[in-house]
Amino acid sequence: MTATDAAAAAAPASPVQVPVRLDFDEHAPGFAKAMAHLDRAATRELDGAGIEPRLRELVRIRASQLNGCAYCIDMHTKDARAIGETEQRLYGLAAWRDTPYFTARERAALAFTESVTLMSQTHVPERDYQDAAAEFSPAEMGALTSLVVAINAWNAIGVTTHAWEPGSYQP
Repeated sequence: MTATDAAAAAAPASPVQVPVRLDFDEHAPGFAKAMAHLDRAATRELDGAGIEPRLRELVRIRASQLNGCAYCIDMHTKDARAIGETEQRLYGLAAWRDTPYFTARERAALAFTESVTLMSQTHVPERDYQDAAAEFSPAEMGALTSLVVAINAWNAIGVTTHAWEPGSYQP
């Protein structure tokens, strides 16, 4: 290895700029406003049902991981840290089934989140629904479903348009 090769290998990589495809908020303002209302409605359901804030963020992060929404992953991991979520659980979330970090309630919510997020493949199996329903009341299931639907909608916008720059969100 030459000195030039060694210097190049040691130099930090330059970040890649991912261009905005569409300024969604500018070009679909009515729908963007409706999405904000949908998000607030889901949050009211979560508040009313008493779904824990850390669990909310785990669900949002997991759906965003599955959908590949970089902005939402960035946003919700920052929000999770801000309310006391641990680095270990955040790092382990992508492999939650193989870690001891999550409670039975969280595992049921994460399995349900995955089934709903991947519904074109899973059709939300009865077992996933029943496992979640065993841990959550009907009101909580309604709120959890609202949350998963809302984050999947945000992910669809973010992945399609690249409207928001990952790393730019500040809680």
